[in-house]
Amino acid sequence: MKRRIGILTSGGDCPGLNAAIRGVAKAAYQMFDAEIVGIKDGYGGLIDGEWREMKQSDFSGILTLGGTILGTSRQPFRNMRVIGEDNVDKVSAMKKNYKAMKLDCLITLGGNGTHKTSNMLSEEGLNVIGLPKTIDNDLFGTDFTFGFHTAVDIATDVIDRIHTTACSHGRCMVIELMGNKAGWLTLYAGLAGGADVILLPEIPYDVDRVLSIVEDRAKENKAFSIIAVAEGAMSKEEAKMKRKDRDLQRQQEGFTSISARLANDLQQKVGVEARTVIPGHLQRGGTPSAYDRVLATQFGVHAAELIRDGVYGVSVAISGNAITHNALKDIAGVPKLVPPDHQMVQLARAMGLHFGVKR
Repeated sequence: MKRRIGILTSGGDCPGLNAAIRGVAKAAYQMFDAEIVGIKDGYGGLIDGEWREMKQSDFSGILTLGGTILGTSRQPFRNMRVIGEDNVDKVSAMKKNYKAMKLDCLITLGGNGTHKTSNMLSEEGLNVIGLPKTIDNDLFGTDFTFGFHTAVDIATDVIDRIHTTACSHGRCMVIELMGNKAGWLTLYAGLAGGADVILLPEIPYDVDRVLSIVEDRAKENKAFSIIAVAEGAMSKEEAKMKRKDRDLQRQQEGFTSISARLANDLQQKVGVEARTVIPGHLQRGGTPSAYDRVLATQFGVHAAELIRDGVYGVSVAISGNAITHNALKDIAGVPKLVPPDHQMVQLARAMGLHFGVKR
């Protein structure tokens, strides 16, 4: 049995992409007669026809390498069927290049947007298998995505390091972590790093409640406070607004981030010395953790098994301790958000952590 496999990585990069690519390739070489085609810069390369045939040696020495050897780009799903100024029919171009590459199947490594396009291509008749990656862990149907645990490790390390300077100077430190719609990263890192307050997009906070928590800690002679806030966190008042209106209001107030405004409120209304820390893209860089190396490899091997068995139109997943898969049509575009009563939220509350609302 011979299979010609196209692989692309799409959307934001994260640790574990190369481990997953390696897992697919090495397992495929072991299971059947495989040819691997590397597609450059995600769906952009599939649209423009930028690809190369890869050798087995290309997959050696990349297990611990961060980023992606194939390159990546963001191609918003909402624009995939829109013909722009370049007059390119992107869907037709992708189907044409799939055939030009003589592919038997396409492996797509990415997050929610990537999976929506993968499902569209599957519905267009292409053989597609998705591998779930994102530091946000917000893909429906899988307990974890690869890249998430590494980002948690990095974010936790940031909080750990901030603790020492916060304690030394007696400051309130507001640490803004990635997570625009889902707060998994901030929840896990906030709990692991011993934050005093955790603010998530899924649990709109009461500003006065956050201020009173910090003020109460100061009155109890606790020298510092740590607030872990997801970049997409919002107040109860903001939760009633459309996103563009929230962004406009913050711009008009002169704040570039949610952490900056919160730090300002703490200084002006509580009188504590507050500082912001935004680790930004550090959270998605560097070498993958051992957990993510193993998970990405498991996902890659399962993808090779699916190719061997001729199972397409699915996305690989982990459920409990089992590696499995879901139909793309069932999970594409379905976000996995933090339920306000999630066991990790309850655990954090049992430890005395606050979420900016009354219990």
